[in-house]
Amino acid sequence: MLLLAYRSGIFPMSDRRDDPEIFWVEPRERAIFPLDGLRISKSLRKTVRQDRYHVTLNRDFRSVIRACAEPRPGHPESWISERIIASYRQLHSAGSAHSIECWKRDSTGHEELVGGLYGVAFNSVFCGESMFSRADNASKVALVWLVALLRKAQYKLLDCQFMTDHLATLGAVAMTQAEYLDLLEAADGQPPMSLQSAFEVLASSGAHSSPGKAIAQSFTQTS
Repeated sequence: MLLLAYRSGIFPMSDRRDDPEIFWVEPRERAIFPLDGLRISKSLRKTVRQDRYHVTLNRDFRSVIRACAEPRPGHPESWISERIIASYRQLHSAGSAHSIECWKRDSTGHEELVGGLYGVAFNSVFCGESMFSRADNASKVALVWLVALLRKAQYKLLDCQFMTDHLATLGAVAMTQAEYLDLLEAADGQPPMSLQSAFEVLASSGAHSSPGKAIAQSFTQTS
């Protein structure tokens, strides 16, 4: 049902974390990230290039979605309810929901989860759901890796649902729901490479330098 909803241009939300009910949202205005239009600041580019965080794919989906559901300053309630968490964990188990994690390593090699995002993939579309950050630029690093990953796999559409001032500064573009549905239809069909395979290519690109350097360089002409 969730995948059918996404294919129809709608998605679920809840009023609060303990709410057993969900409602379906079809915004009049959508926001997407053009895959060649992500704007990366100098400080963010430096963070990516230095591989300040260890980035993984689907290593800890459960912790990412729970971190995204935590209360935030000015937002004591979350639209990510326990029912939504359970549903997306099932989607993840089925291979349709994915997470990107950013880990910070200490001098002993211990890793702490400090940022990440999750979303739903189908056809050549990735619908970003939420992100979180516990360290400088950690969620933005996850976004940079996501865009690089989608470009490598040759996805066609990255949906970010609602436009915000923050997303606009990163290059998000607003459009009507009708325009979004046209893009959704055009992104039918499977991409030539899976997300896992694309991630393995990106992660191994650091054989002679670092994955972060290769990814930062790939955005030089498009950000």
